[in-house]
Amino acid sequence: MSDWTSRDSTPSDLTFSDSIVVACSPEALYDLVSDVPRMGRWSPVCTGCWWDEGQSAQVGAWFTGRNEVPGRVWETRSRVVAAERGREFAFAVGGDRVRWGFTFVPVDGGTRLTESWEFLPAGLAAFAELYGQDAPRQIADRTRAAHEGIPATLAAIARTAEGR
Repeated sequence: MSDWTSRDSTPSDLTFSDSIVVACSPEALYDLVSDVPRMGRWSPVCTGCWWDEGQSAQVGAWFTGRNEVPGRVWETRSRVVAAERGREFAFAVGGDRVRWGFTFVPVDGGTRLTESWEFLPAGLAAFAELYGQDAPRQIADRTRAAHEGIPATLAAIARTAEGR
């Protein structure tokens, strides 16, 4: 059974992570999470992902993600920046704008799965250029979505991994 273990951020932060213990091995969880086409099943914002032709969960691989919130649909391009089976899987939206990652640590009863998110300097600069004076609100919206979405995503991954 899953057990929430930590929350270490406040909604104003541009980094956030949360963890859950899942009754499953680190390798099995890695295989599940690094299969990015499945991400749309768990995320409250991402509705689907697909690898570029011939790509897979390897550092340097690219994929597209489709996201949806009320009144807005958009796609992003992401590059895998960490792919170590059973330890870490991470990608950077736009290659350098926002980093999403998952780590897998064996613990009694399974694996501590941690999802992390960080708005990177290139992302802040891109939002300033794209949105001008509205950039702070846009950044706050994305930050809030990450803070709310990570616990929901972790819970959904745990349900899938544990067959619930």
